[in-house]
Amino acid sequence: MRENLRGARKAAGLTQQAVADKLGLTLRHYQKIEYEEISGSFEVWDALEDLLGVHQRILRISSKTRLSPKESP
Repeated sequence: MRENLRGARKAAGLTQQAVADKLGLTLRHYQKIEYEEISGSFEVWDALEDLLGVHQRILRISSKTRLSPKESP
């Protein structure tokens, strides 16, 4: 799951259905993006960045991504 995307959505007080509606997507399509089943188009990520006020680079971080020791803070 993309925890940053989920957290930003919740911080904005939005449900998955509300985000899907604002993006013109079905609920299931949005869920697939949030649960990392699909990546989503550039247009969707641009819209999410605008909607949630968080840079898409942060939103797109995958829970599957591991930082190497050199990259760790």
